[in-house]
Amino acid sequence: MDVYEAIRKRKSVRRYKDKEVEQEKLTRILEAARLAPSASNKQEWRFVVVQDKEKRRKLSAEAARGQKFVEEAPVVIACCAETDNHEMTCGQLCYPIDVAIAIDHITLAAVEEDLGTCWIGAFYEDKAKNILNIPDRIRIVELLTLGYPADDSIKKKSRLPIETIVKWEKWE
Repeated sequence: MDVYEAIRKRKSVRRYKDKEVEQEKLTRILEAARLAPSASNKQEWRFVVVQDKEKRRKLSAEAARGQKFVEEAPVVIACCAETDNHEMTCGQLCYPIDVAIAIDHITLAAVEEDLGTCWIGAFYEDKAKNILNIPDRIRIVELLTLGYPADDSIKKKSRLPIETIVKWEKWE
């Protein structure tokens, strides 16, 4: 599969098969994240891989606002940053962008492995940190579910036309 096909196939998966993710697939996917670029090559991303059913249940019930699919996914990854709050010249913090790039590498690698993912921003960081014993100095940027999709169909994506989102040479 080429990267364009993976981009077309990627979708947010909220229903998973009751099937474990093989360790070799998980290792390849995490390697894809490790190879992501980062500002000043700081590589601030850190990942807590959660496979334990009870921890996933607690994450779902207590941290992820009762989203049941968080518990049902065989893997939940807490996508974190060990950061010094470094800012780029443009004024943006590096760590949320760098972690997002690494997550995107994970999501595309997952498609290659016939797995699905879902980004989760609807969670309480303090509760997730408590469940996963993550120190205060570490930020959780996103939670990410991972597993075999219950529905393998390719979802048609509703996107704005290219003419709406791309400007050439200047805004107007």
